[in-house]
Amino acid sequence: MSSAPRVIVCGPASWNHLIELDRLPEPVPHMQFARRSWHTIGGTSAGKALHLAGLGVDVRLWAPVGDDEDGALLRKRLGEAGVVVEAITSEQTERHVNLMAEGGGRVSLYVSTPSAPSADAVEAARSAVAAADLAVIDLSELGRLVLEGLPEQRPPLWMDLHDYDGATGFHEPFLRAAAGVFMNDDGTDDPWKLMASCLDRGPRLAVCTLGAKGAIALEADGTRHEVAAVPAAVVDTNGAGDAFMAGFLAAWLRAAPVDVALRAAAEQARIAIETEHLHPALGEGGLS
Repeated sequence: MSSAPRVIVCGPASWNHLIELDRLPEPVPHMQFARRSWHTIGGTSAGKALHLAGLGVDVRLWAPVGDDEDGALLRKRLGEAGVVVEAITSEQTERHVNLMAEGGGRVSLYVSTPSAPSADAVEAARSAVAAADLAVIDLSELGRLVLEGLPEQRPPLWMDLHDYDGATGFHEPFLRAAAGVFMNDDGTDDPWKLMASCLDRGPRLAVCTLGAKGAIALEADGTRHEVAAVPAAVVDTNGAGDAFMAGFLAAWLRAAPVDVALRAAAEQARIAIETEHLHPALGEGGLS
């Protein structure tokens, strides 16, 4: 691997309107007043790319972006934060309205979604992944298409399975192609068992975040690891898992052992939790 490894992150990026409420709306006609609102970048792949760039990693984000105002804002702000965006042409930029309440409650409204990528765009992203030193392919239609034609000689692929329950079919090709997988414990009562089942299908490492309890990891040889969450002044937990994965991978690229990489990951998650954006760099330009 070169002294400055290139990382490809492939998947969703969006322009979001976040609205903070006293409580999430009930399903009856009524009126509520927002406590505050702001616009910012969203998307799991954008979050990972932002944190990798903040850690000095040479990262390229391949994501569907429309030729519209939202897309222009997304490209501009990601570029200012050090992320090179390889925009895949889309009829519109993905956009969400997120309703949020104290305690972590959230409702995400998908206002617009990206159009299907062209065959040429998929092949370009696939070629970039094949030429990288490491790639993260996030759960998405773009990611699924990129995976389908990857050559056997390819860099290590890392996947974020999010709230995987061990059985969802869409996750299966991502899981089986992965060198390492990350997930959270929202879909399981037994994260150790879930991670072991993932390793049975090919990956050499599985990591599961446990929210305020920290995270655990399981290596293919059965070695277990645990890390506590880093105390934080919580502003918004959105994107903490993406930051955690980015912190781990940045340390992994420096040949850190798993336990050291987990501690770096926990520290990076703290950085995400303490900002109202996916990364503090987005706040410097006054997005609120």
